[in-house]
Amino acid sequence: MNQPLAYVHPGAKIAKNVVIEPFTTIHNNVEIGEGTWIGSNVTIMEGARIGKNCTIFPGAVISAVPQDLKFNGEETTAEIGDNTTLRECVTINRGTHSRGKTKIGSHCLIMAYSHIAHDCFVGDHCIFSNNSTLAGHITIGDHVILAGLTAIHQFCTVGNHAFISGGSLVRKDVPPYVKAAREPLSYVGINSVGLRRRGFSAEKNHRNPKHLSTIIPNAIQQFPSGRNHRSRNGRNARTG
Repeated sequence: MNQPLAYVHPGAKIAKNVVIEPFTTIHNNVEIGEGTWIGSNVTIMEGARIGKNCTIFPGAVISAVPQDLKFNGEETTAEIGDNTTLRECVTINRGTHSRGKTKIGSHCLIMAYSHIAHDCFVGDHCIFSNNSTLAGHITIGDHVILAGLTAIHQFCTVGNHAFISGGSLVRKDVPPYVKAAREPLSYVGINSVGLRRRGFSAEKNHRNPKHLSTIIPNAIQQFPSGRNHRSRNGRNARTG
């Protein structure tokens, strides 16, 4: 449903049953899948690819130009999977020539005021609490939870099913299945509650590929020693 008080560029590809509330702006070269709801005062810029049944709350800005001094106007995208919710004032920048896109998976919940910078890849079923901040080139696995005010340094990787506590400063990779907290960021246990909720078994059944007794030692061994994460050329990248 096209709202007469919204602006939709004629070149945008909008499914017929998308709801667009007043005062939203949708630029050229945008694609939005069926069943998506877009609240008022949302800005969706060139290169946005939004899936089906998404919910985008007021004030969000999707696919803005990267905050990266190396960006030279190349054609890139910001892709959002099906059934993902973006709460108030979430900002997602599109990619650069490095990866060509910023990608958010399906069934994610990105809470208010979170920022996802250029060239980030976020998996499915992730939850980012309020004010979570991802710098550029970050890779987040599936079922990752970031508690509020978590900030992650560029080029870091967070593994599947990891949980990072509120207010954490993440300067290094976080392996799958663990809880990470404290300053400096440290291993504080296995994300056992999250794993059990997702069908992992604590029983000693070695035929079960989700057996916790095989996951725990591997996750502990993978946790980094505490070295700050640097950009690919050894210097802090100019990115945000």
